[in-house]
Amino acid sequence: MSRKSLRTYDAYETSRMVLLRGKPLASFKSRGAAFAIDFFLVFLVFYSLLRLGIWLAPRLGMVLQDDIHLVFDFTHWYSLVFLVIYFTLWTYWTNGRSAGKWLFGIRVISIVRERMTLWNSLERSLGYGASFLEFGFGFLQYFIHPNRCTVHDRIAETIVIKDRVKNVESTR
Repeated sequence: MSRKSLRTYDAYETSRMVLLRGKPLASFKSRGAAFAIDFFLVFLVFYSLLRLGIWLAPRLGMVLQDDIHLVFDFTHWYSLVFLVIYFTLWTYWTNGRSAGKWLFGIRVISIVRERMTLWNSLERSLGYGASFLEFGFGFLQYFIHPNRCTVHDRIAETIVIKDRVKNVESTR
């Protein structure tokens, strides 16, 4: 067997991680507030689409049951699916800048790639569930991880940075 045919480890993330060195990380407070805003927006979109569907159905000739009780909570599968789809697509389309994150000047970035991929975004969205497990301890791991990563950050290989940093010189 020749030496050229041997497979070797390729540290693909090293150059990207070097580029990210020194980036200011987002605070727990700004991340939490941004998540709350994003979660509220998910609810508004879900509720609006639900009301639109109920309004459109009879106009399209569809007969709805009288006892429709679609609700947005964590006990119904469609709520969870909607959450995952919403957070996945929003993160992917905006390259890590959801509405809440934009308002607080923070952003999710991949530590492996230049741009958030659809797969990264899906992993991160599903990772929220892992962060909620064990009474939200996955979120609290922010305080013990050296790069302020939560469980969903580590699953998706992401970090959350301050996207808008005040220029010290311009404030003097």
